[in-house]
Amino acid sequence: VIKHYESNARFIVGQGPYVAYERRFPTCHLIPMFVDSEVLEETESEDGSVHNVQRRCKLDVDAPRLLKRIAGVDYVYFSQENTLNKRERTLHIESHNETFSNRVIIHELCSYSAHPENEDWTCFEQSASLDIKSFFGFESTVEKIAMKQYASSIKKGKEIIEFYLNQLEEEGISHVPRWTPSLDAPSSSSSSTVTTKPVCATPKLLQLELPVTPAVSIPVSTDANDHKLDADYIKRYLGDLTPLQESCLIRLRQWLQESHKGKIPKDEHILRFLRARDFNMEKAREILCQSLTWRKQHQVDYLLETWTSPQVLSDYYTGGWHHHDKEGRPLYILRLGQMDTKGLVRALGEESLLRHVLSINEEGLRRCEENTKVFGRPISCWTCLVDLEGLNMRHLWRPGVKALLRIIEVVEANYPETLGRLLILRAPRVFPVLWTLVSPFIDENTRKKFLIYAGNDYQGPGGLLDYIDKEVIPDFLGGECMCEVPEGGLVPKSLYRTAEELENEDISLWTETIYQSASVFKGAPHEVVLEIIDAASVITWDFDVCKGDVVFHLYHSKRAPQLPRKDPLVGQHSSITTPGGNNVQLIDKSWTLGLDYSMVESPLTCKEGESVQGSHVTRWPGFYILQWRFHTMPGSASTNLPRVDDVLASLQVSSHKCKVMYYTEVIGSEDFRLHYLTSNARLSLFVLQLEKGHSHSLTKIVSPLLA
Repeated sequence: VIKHYESNARFIVGQGPYVAYERRFPTCHLIPMFVDSEVLEETESEDGSVHNVQRRCKLDVDAPRLLKRIAGVDYVYFSQENTLNKRERTLHIESHNETFSNRVIIHELCSYSAHPENEDWTCFEQSASLDIKSFFGFESTVEKIAMKQYASSIKKGKEIIEFYLNQLEEEGISHVPRWTPSLDAPSSSSSSTVTTKPVCATPKLLQLELPVTPAVSIPVSTDANDHKLDADYIKRYLGDLTPLQESCLIRLRQWLQESHKGKIPKDEHILRFLRARDFNMEKAREILCQSLTWRKQHQVDYLLETWTSPQVLSDYYTGGWHHHDKEGRPLYILRLGQMDTKGLVRALGEESLLRHVLSINEEGLRRCEENTKVFGRPISCWTCLVDLEGLNMRHLWRPGVKALLRIIEVVEANYPETLGRLLILRAPRVFPVLWTLVSPFIDENTRKKFLIYAGNDYQGPGGLLDYIDKEVIPDFLGGECMCEVPEGGLVPKSLYRTAEELENEDISLWTETIYQSASVFKGAPHEVVLEIIDAASVITWDFDVCKGDVVFHLYHSKRAPQLPRKDPLVGQHSSITTPGGNNVQLIDKSWTLGLDYSMVESPLTCKEGESVQGSHVTRWPGFYILQWRFHTMPGSASTNLPRVDDVLASLQVSSHKCKVMYYTEVIGSEDFRLHYLTSNARLSLFVLQLEKGHSHSLTKIVSPLLA
């Protein structure tokens, strides 16, 4: 179990968090099971920079009385060692159980440290391990009790430290001086002598004067190129952020810059994913990486420039952008009750509708950026007004509902926190049926933004006028503003397409990508073979690790591997098709490395979220095999305790599966050199045209360069 959070200690700086922590001893009323503690030994370095305290803590564990009687104990004792390094501004806490240590091993580590980006913030990190060897046949019960107690302590840990920080502030203590070496004290490097203090039941750890000084605010970066701590930048483009939220944004952006080789999204976009997961770094990183891979695979960044809406959508899709709401958010209007969903699906197919909705979301992101500049404050989401007048049972056509659910799923995954408010007007009696079908697929936080009005309720108090200015209320809702959203109507059946036509078009729409997807399992790598005729050819690869960690290999063989058979149970090779991509194994199990095939590139370990590009100049003709293998973390030799990752992996089969998205190409050596020479020449010409101001020539240069 690992818990990590960061606390803003801007009012109690210096040694403040440590002073607050020490108030928990010898006992703490906020932790009922913490009965008592005593100091066994207290030492301090000669220069006073390192302070060590060893305690014995007495706990009254919330366990069944029968279990306590069988175990023969009423209380559980723990040993705790605290090390305060005033020079480094760190506090390390290590504890382990004394009671039943031959049956149960509990080991806990905690640390307080100054935040690397802002020294007035305090970081707290906590981890613990539990190993139950035997416990009178009650191993499962003890595990549940331990997890319950630990989860409770994690939840209260931050509350307790903040309680004592507030207590110090109420007492007028807003600053605790930082430690500075005295002039007559020996340096820590020249002396390691420690002074042992007498053991006492009530520790007196820190004899510091606590002068009252005004509250200290967080310093603001003045570097124009460093916006991560610039208060004006945050207020102007991101909105109100707590120090913890700002820190999460900084760390996630830094992780992307270090590990993601593709396009780095803007801070506003990263922030949406953090908010969608309540600033849980790991969860936000996972969904953001998946979304970035999805955008790259389907070229979503260029959708507004490449996607042309079919005429059927222009005529019969009853949705469009319409001014903005009172908060400056872009306003999108959808007259769903007037839309012939069945006709649109039959005429266009599910994929065209999905792509059209994606273009709407991309346009929404662009409008948010524009409105942020216009109104001078951060606008990161839009308001959607849905008019349901005319909604009836024909809108519950199963393929139409299926298409709607898929669209919701894709939008939820890739455009989180973009919907600021959803106003549903003139909801008819059939609406609860549709809502029952759709609502389970909508995130709970998103559902909280829904406001539903039946009949003409939207015209009364708390209605439309609370959110939209009277001047922009559409005419079909009783306003005076002309709305250019199409009125819809039935799509002519002459425009309907056959199922075969739609299926073929759906495939062509979403396979307009040079990338392929593959699944990698534990014990089942994915392999791709390339036949090389000319010895000096160049193999290039570009792949993204969408899930899990993999090891990439490149092998050469003079023999052609047999293609996998359709039946994976027959023969030595296998081919598996999964929703996440194919899994193909080509290297025969009877082959011997170094005899039947050889390694021509050193193994490359690739972490989840990484984007990898590379090339290899071939030395021999033959068959080159690109392989992605499941990466297994080596076990720790220093401890026999199970790793948290290993425990989780044993509980989740999906943890033994990785996903990669890849593209490979073979280029002749002459073509390879010509390709880069031509690219460099075009780049030079491009710069030259820019310097001369010949903008009319840019299109001719850039278009083939991008191609």
